[in-house]
Amino acid sequence: MNADASAADPGAAARPEGPGTGRLVLLTTSHRVAPGLLSWPAWQVLRAAERVLCADPDHPQLPYLREAGIVVETAVPTARELVDHCVPEDRTVVVLTSAEGESTLTDGLARLAGSGRETMPDLELLPGSYDLPGARLLDLVQVMDQIRAECPWSSIRTHQDLAKYGLEEAYEMVEAIEAGDRVELREELGDVLLQVVFHARIAQDDPEEPFSIDDVAGTIVEKLIHRHPHVFGEAEAATPEDVKAHWIRTKAVEKQRGSVTEGVPLAQPGLALAAKLASRVRTAGLDVPLPAGRGVGYELLAMAVRAEAEGTDPEAALRAAARAYRDAVLAAEGGTP
Repeated sequence: MNADASAADPGAAARPEGPGTGRLVLLTTSHRVAPGLLSWPAWQVLRAAERVLCADPDHPQLPYLREAGIVVETAVPTARELVDHCVPEDRTVVVLTSAEGESTLTDGLARLAGSGRETMPDLELLPGSYDLPGARLLDLVQVMDQIRAECPWSSIRTHQDLAKYGLEEAYEMVEAIEAGDRVELREELGDVLLQVVFHARIAQDDPEEPFSIDDVAGTIVEKLIHRHPHVFGEAEAATPEDVKAHWIRTKAVEKQRGSVTEGVPLAQPGLALAAKLASRVRTAGLDVPLPAGRGVGYELLAMAVRAEAEGTDPEAALRAAARAYRDAVLAAEGGTP
């Protein structure tokens, strides 16, 4: 408790006064940050402390602290013991905790402070390390590792087994986007991300050509940097059209395709396939007449090519029309769209 506490806390004046108040620091660290990478304030308080305590003898930071000359006691102190150690002799004690803290200890300290009868040390929660953006992805990788190792179903899955789920999750993500449902979109993005991590974990077990999630991430990072010379290089792009032109040129050099149709997945939905082929033909400046034929397939092809030329996604347009048709059916049935 600092010297100004009594002004803000009327109960502080009734507390017993001692020769000093001391300082109690709860130092939190993140398991998502490499052990030993602590902030400068954390190292300062560790070196200045009279005692450093940690309840977990296997805490990942301990070897690095001891290597740096910090004496760490593996003990489970109570709130009462810590206060008694800090206050009379004005000592600084550091307790190394997890990122979430030690709830039993913090609850005990809160009860002592709230009693109004205790001289409390200055209490400080000091983050020793911070998660970087994307740090929770490490949790996902770790969870996936454990599931792959211990779950009877997940441990025997193959890429072929999961292929259909990838399609389903992608469609559900698109549906959430088109419905404007932010909560659903967050969940569906997680499901799509799971497919990526799951496939990468399966690939890691391949005896002949293994690769890991780090290899997957590294590949896409290299690709993004290479295809954005206006961001990571000296090229200039003032408009979205300039960016697209950069992307197309760079991709053409990378792929060295013999035909504009190479790389177009034929298993995608028909309207999307037709639009993608039309886009490749138009971008390449080719004049390819539509195949002559009768029937609904050729009519749909012509409509998809026309929609693509007008900047409309025919697949999305058809889904929107289908939803309107579904709503009309529900209304006819007396239901609520």
